[in-house]
Amino acid sequence: MLAEEGYLAFIADLYGEVPESFDTVGPLAAKLRETPDGYRARLAAAIATLRGHPAATGLRLATIGYCLGGQAALEAARDGQDLATAVSFHGLLDTGMPAEVGAIRARILVCHGDADPMVPREQVTAFWDEMDAAGANWHFHSYSGVRHGFTDPGSDERDLDAVAYDASADRQSWAAMLALFDELFA
Repeated sequence: MLAEEGYLAFIADLYGEVPESFDTVGPLAAKLRETPDGYRARLAAAIATLRGHPAATGLRLATIGYCLGGQAALEAARDGQDLATAVSFHGLLDTGMPAEVGAIRARILVCHGDADPMVPREQVTAFWDEMDAAGANWHFHSYSGVRHGFTDPGSDERDLDAVAYDASADRQSWAAMLALFDELFA
């Protein structure tokens, strides 16, 4: 979808291995998150790989992600990566290494389902406090009554109470990201 909008898109390998199934992703994500330094090093390597690609020469970069990828986008921003923006769609907001004052260079956009049981309200307010303390430029869009996985039509087929597709939040969050991209990359 990004390529259709005219953007160069690169998909990073967060896990270092191909998950056997959707059910095996959780343990891989937990392993990645165990060591914040290693997590951030993997993200930095992915960003460096994209930055070194000839098609990316001279381009300002953004990072976006969904679920763990949303958290990864925020971790890259917290790490001070040279990014124009970091966008998280129903991503986890907690971190093992809160951002330091002045470290975040990217503009932050978080698109969040307010009824997401994987990201309780306390995690939301802690994220806001962290971003304020770090001096980040951040925007937080919260969609009332919306659960985790709201951008994935396949969420409803997973038979998990925590996730549910929401077509309106899906459209609105994508439009919010594109509007930010128009502002940053026009």
